[in-house]
Order: sequence, then C-alpha cells, then structure tokens
Amino acid sequence: VVYQIYPQSFCDSNGDGIGDLPGITGKLDFLAELGADVLWLSPIFPSPGHDNGYDVSDYEVIAPQYGTMADFRHLLTEAHARKLRIIIDLVVNHTSCEHPWFQSACKDPGGPMRDWYIWRDPGPDGGPPNNWGALFGGPAWTLDENSGQYYLHLFSLHQPDLNWKNPRLRPEMYAMLRRWRQTGIV
Repeated sequence: VVYQIYPQSFCDSNGDGIGDLPGITGKLDFLAELGADVLWLSPIFPSPGHDNGYDVSDYEVIAPQYGTMADFRHLLTEAHARKLRIIIDLVVNHTSCEHPWFQSACKDPGGPMRDWYIWRDPGPDGGPPNNWGALFGGPAWTLDENSGQYYLHLFSLHQPDLNWKNPRLRPEMYAMLRRWRQTGIV
C-alpha cells in the first residue's frame, strides 16, 4: 500500500504553519497502523513554488521549510525501523527556470549549459518554432530575449525541459539520482 504525502500540508512539527519532515516522522506509527508499506513524498527540494515543488531549483538539498538532510536521514531510519519504505517524487524532465543550470544557459548562449535544455530558433513568422501546446495551457515555447531563441517547456514556462540527448547532462543526472538512492529511498 502506497500512501502519498504532500509534505507542506501533512504535519507541522514546529508551529510555523508548514508541514515538515519531522512532522512526517512523528506520524510514522499512525501511517504504519493504516497499513501503508511505502510512503511517497511529493517534492521536498528547493523550489520557487510555481508548481507545488515540481519546479526544482536545487536537486541536492532538502527545502529549508521541510527540514534538513539530518531530518531526512532520521525519517528514513525511523521509517525503515517500522518496515516502511520511502520514495521521493524527483522530477527529472525539467528544472525550475531559477535553477543555476538554466540561469547559466540564459546568461551565456554559447556556454556549456546551453544545450542542457531544448532551444530552437523562431519559426518562419518570427514566433514559436512550432504549434506545440504546454500541458498547463498556452504555447510550449517561450522566447529568451537575450538570445532570440525559444526554450521548450511542456508544463509551465517556469519549468524548462531538460535535453536528455545531451551526453554531459545524463551523467550529472544519473550521479544525482544515485546519491539520493544511496540515502535509502526505494
């Protein structure tokens, strides 16, 4: 049985009005009694919040409002002690437009981070390269004024799509995924 937790609204342990990892840890006995086998944590990474945490601006740390890596490790230890497994919702299709990789790609169109995202020249009419629509509405392409090119975002314009064809991006992403897997998540 998989129980999904949206950390921000699940359980606030420190009274700041935002659910957090210690709050989840404090409810593990309750979750085990419900019959959960796996806890699925919605995004817990830093994000500007344009899409409920699915616009990740840093894959390497826990968002401060949810706690620390120590809090995450403690949650894992306590969950495993109750034979509960943890999975995390880790978005790898896109980043936030505020992620340092995308910021670098926009600042330096000739730089090494540029092709970590999907860029296209304008279409013949000067508009988007094609008529693709974003899942959140509107076009799937947004113009980068600095370079005159459009970047692809299949969701929100705040979530530029990563270019998984890039041979330098893949090892970076795989290494990040391995680091998280080594914490003890499923």
